[in-house]
Amino acid sequence: MKQTLQSLLTFGRNELTRRGVPDPELDAKYLLLEAFRTDMVHFLMNRSRPLPEEEEIGEGIRRYREMIGLRGKRIPLQQILGTQEFMGLSFYVNRHVLIPRQDTETLAELVLREHPGEGEHILDLCTGSGCIAISLARLGNFRRITAADLSAEALKVAERNREGLLGGLDEGGKASCQVELLQGDLFLALEPTEEVLGEGWDGFDVLVSNPPYIPSCDIPGLEAEVKDYEPRMALDGSGDGLEFYRRIARDGGRYLKHGAAVYLEIGYDQGEKVKQILQEHGFCDVRIIPDAAGHDRVAAAGWS
Repeated sequence: MKQTLQSLLTFGRNELTRRGVPDPELDAKYLLLEAFRTDMVHFLMNRSRPLPEEEEIGEGIRRYREMIGLRGKRIPLQQILGTQEFMGLSFYVNRHVLIPRQDTETLAELVLREHPGEGEHILDLCTGSGCIAISLARLGNFRRITAADLSAEALKVAERNREGLLGGLDEGGKASCQVELLQGDLFLALEPTEEVLGEGWDGFDVLVSNPPYIPSCDIPGLEAEVKDYEPRMALDGSGDGLEFYRRIARDGGRYLKHGAAVYLEIGYDQGEKVKQILQEHGFCDVRIIPDAAGHDRVAAAGWS
């Protein structure tokens, strides 16, 4: 009996179910569409038709079975496909960066909503794939965005996303905002400041960050896709998960203009602790903003 797209989907779903993969049918469907370079409309139209014995079809079957095998090992779907959508944009991802989450869109949307003007200079710490910095450059009206990360491999991913999502646009396509990528441990990436940012630079208008915030002891209990395949340095926030907030709050004032704004992604149970850290280091008007599910997600503050 000849195979059909439906029979392949059934095979993939059953295999992923056997391996304990969450949402096995949905993942099997995404992988099938990718393997055969088709879309849902054509899948629905052709799913029951016997597949012809052609080299291209055979290659699609082989590719699909290989991807099902990878997903069965709990390699994240986004790493297999090589993409993840964020703020309506398609970002390249691999094992060197944290996969962009919808939760983080709460931060990006808040910045865009509260800073609709032009001419501001943004600092994005722990940029990873560059999803926050590049989304703000593409969708906002900012003069310049400086994005930093300690990982050289992560910066290669961010550079690829910068070129893919900003490089081909002219000034009419929201590409006039310059995004520069720097390597270093938080603010150390900016030293010496005058050489990196130019003579006369007087501070950032906005600081954003999605830093590592998971307590070290909680990482072994995370889903296999996260703890085994996403970079630990993008997850591990030290013993209590708050180390990066302490460092950002302690050193951030040196790099911010008076009246600057700060937006930090936080864990669902970290709102009051991060608020206290920011207040202890002189930040004012601290707010804790929930995400779409109602969980604390962003700590926002001002610097005076």
